[in-house]
Amino acid sequence: MTSTNDIRRSFLDYFGSSDHAEVASAPLVPFSDPTLMFVNAGMVPFKNAFTGLETPPAPRATSSQKCVRAGGKHNDLDNVGYTARHHTFFEMLGNFSFGDYFKEQAIDHAWTLLTKEWGLDPERLLVTVYHTDDEAFDLWKKRTGFADEKIIRIPTKDNFWAMGSDGPCGPCSEIFYDHGDHIWGGPPGSPEEDGDRFVEIWNLVFMQFTQENDEIVGDLPKPSIDTGMGIERVAAVMQGVHDNYDTDTFKALIGASESLTGVKAEGDNTASHRVIADHLRSTSFLLADGVLPSNEGRGYVLRRIMRRAMRHAHLLGAKDPLMHRLVPELVSEMGAAYPELVRGQPLIQEVLEREEVQFRRTLDKGLRLLDDATADMGEGGTLPGETAFKLYDTYGFPYDLTEDALRGRGIAVDKEGFDAAMAEQKAKAREAWKGSGEAANEEVWFDIAERAGSTEFTGYASTTGEAEVVAIVKDGAEVASAAEGEEVIILTNQTPFYGESGGQTGDAGRIWTPEGLEFAVETTNKPLGRLHTHVGKVGKGSVAVGDAVHLEIDAERRDRIRANHSATHLVHAALRDRLGDHVTQKGSLVSDDRFRFDFSHPKPMTEDDIAVVEAEVNAEIRANEQVSTRLMTPDDAVAAGALALFGEKYGDEVRVLSMGSKGEGGRNYSVELCGGTHVKATGDIGLFKIVSESAVSSGVRRIEALTGEAARAWLVARDEAVRAIASALKTSPDEAPQRVAALVDERKRLEKELAEAKRALALGGGGSGDAGPADEDIGGIAFSGQVIDGLNPKELRPLLDEAKTRMGSGIAAICAVNDGKAAFACAVTDDLTHRFSAVELVRAGVEALGGKGGGGRADMAQGGGPDGSKAQDALAAVREALARENA
Repeated sequence: MTSTNDIRRSFLDYFGSSDHAEVASAPLVPFSDPTLMFVNAGMVPFKNAFTGLETPPAPRATSSQKCVRAGGKHNDLDNVGYTARHHTFFEMLGNFSFGDYFKEQAIDHAWTLLTKEWGLDPERLLVTVYHTDDEAFDLWKKRTGFADEKIIRIPTKDNFWAMGSDGPCGPCSEIFYDHGDHIWGGPPGSPEEDGDRFVEIWNLVFMQFTQENDEIVGDLPKPSIDTGMGIERVAAVMQGVHDNYDTDTFKALIGASESLTGVKAEGDNTASHRVIADHLRSTSFLLADGVLPSNEGRGYVLRRIMRRAMRHAHLLGAKDPLMHRLVPELVSEMGAAYPELVRGQPLIQEVLEREEVQFRRTLDKGLRLLDDATADMGEGGTLPGETAFKLYDTYGFPYDLTEDALRGRGIAVDKEGFDAAMAEQKAKAREAWKGSGEAANEEVWFDIAERAGSTEFTGYASTTGEAEVVAIVKDGAEVASAAEGEEVIILTNQTPFYGESGGQTGDAGRIWTPEGLEFAVETTNKPLGRLHTHVGKVGKGSVAVGDAVHLEIDAERRDRIRANHSATHLVHAALRDRLGDHVTQKGSLVSDDRFRFDFSHPKPMTEDDIAVVEAEVNAEIRANEQVSTRLMTPDDAVAAGALALFGEKYGDEVRVLSMGSKGEGGRNYSVELCGGTHVKATGDIGLFKIVSESAVSSGVRRIEALTGEAARAWLVARDEAVRAIASALKTSPDEAPQRVAALVDERKRLEKELAEAKRALALGGGGSGDAGPADEDIGGIAFSGQVIDGLNPKELRPLLDEAKTRMGSGIAAICAVNDGKAAFACAVTDDLTHRFSAVELVRAGVEALGGKGGGGRADMAQGGGPDGSKAQDALAAVREALARENA
């Protein structure tokens, strides 16, 4: 049997031997198409190369691309587990020609690989072509010797590919495998084509034309090839099975699921095991590429996939969280091909376990609430959308689980009502789905980059430089020049200005000429990841494309930024030392005055954690070790121990930053891939201080910190505050904490004594001002009314309970006045509650105090009002209410 790993390697090696550059899989978060939520096809990373917006990596390429289809337009989620070939995660094998070879070579490669290299029986194969593509028909017939009926002409869009309504397009040729007549189904184009007998295993796309508004307007100047082969489908063919879930990778994952649950993948349980195996792959790869579960955008889809798998684990009877215990088997199966799984394994397991523990609580609560809501419903009933939304919004129970849980009982859910209630949340999610952010650039930058090339960054070694202006952009369009007062963006062929990226803020400074130009650079951006754009305003003179200019960054500001950025790397290492290897960077913002660092960790740091991290970072700073950088390939860098950020897009060469003292094995304290600007030695950071630690989202924490002079100034301000406190206490700063503690204890004692004194006063029947006698007779009802200044409102009810006990039968009211406001309470003994309600009496008193309402029980109620000067009026209002009742 040929393993899936062997198939992948064989495919890449075959095309590598034919001069195809092997390109590593891009992250699942797309960089080249901001309209996509996830990469969903092998050609997505090459989209800009096919459209001419970017230079292709080589004339011909091959890849095994990770893909996810679980949200937006391409969403196979609901079918997964119940069919033989639907997946949320799959691998797309592909070979690509960027204007190099075309139809004949593509067909020849496909036929040679399938029948010669892999030994598939030609009798089991058939192909389709677009009905007007005579060229492809003739080439297939010549290469295969097939009879005409085995080269099927398809007149539909199934065999014509287009990137969109505008752009490259062309006919397709699909290769099908016949699994045998023991399986129902017919060839493509037949009435039985939806059957499972004939399965598409490879699609060859011939990019031949260009179109506008869905109409072909001409030929492409460089016809190209894009092919896609689902590895799961071809693995099923080569392993002699019909079902993708019977291939080696899935059998291993399902076997691990069976072992951990003690439930065989048989009968009704089969789908659950399949869902778990499939969703384990998609969730693990998404986590490895930097996506974290959340309530919107990509994180929402990730969480939805997770929870679907976790519900099926629940259906299988798994008593403990399951998903994280399956990750080692996945890494064993796919880690060699995708090392990001190995690097991300600790984080993947930690997130999956935390999410499943949380979801099990949600699931138990949601199912109980759902049972209550549908107790009176029978088969054919419909759960209101508002109820489904309440389950989601208030209790965190997802809609699809509500639908799934009711499906077996024949109860539907009002989707339209749910959608209406969810409109705002969905709008936010759709906004988040628009793209990765990094890729969402105006087309003007592609035009400039293709014409002028990438900006050469000289800022690692210098803070000044000279350059030629290659473009000026105003309001999203190129202009030839800019005059005084205009706000524009200037691009030069080289620059010492660092463009905002990797969390580091862009440089500021000036661009000038001896002829009188003064351009204030407010910030520097980095569109496409390779252009440095200087954003600002022409203060004096003018500037035109082709001008030679001087560039000068704000060097002092850059130094502060460098210190902060270098400190983030030391912090990252210190956090991993203290908290564990599951800690990975989840974002940062490095500016000149401070920095913040987001990292994966499931709970708040303790004071001890913060102190240890601070001490460790400052120790590295004091060591004043040299900071070094090397250029390496990404693979070599990671192999050498450099920490890469999951999901980051790295080029052919990366800068490997080594910082701090060397430990065991001669490895530096911190070794990471980073293209930012950094100090020359750790001592240049000066000082490090964490000023806050907080939560960002589930499983992500944030540190805010200062370095250098900013940290010193912060500490000086705190020292001055302590000295001011010590001076006010007439003690030394060293003794101030003990003195403050003693004062706090003394205050608590005095407050307690005062409360006891006021309580004793109240119990003695007296009151402040002219509260009157402790007991009155109003129409034969005993009444006790008091006004007590400074009484804690919490004491009202205990005092009234004692008054009721003392009176035996009667009504008591107390008004506590504090800072001009009043708290008012009434009590009615049990024998009188059938005649008088404490709630109604309190509301009468509260109204006199300028307030509204009040609540409690018939025997005890409390409220309040803003005007404490009306305290006697509140008591009078109660007296009047009693008198009216007895009139």
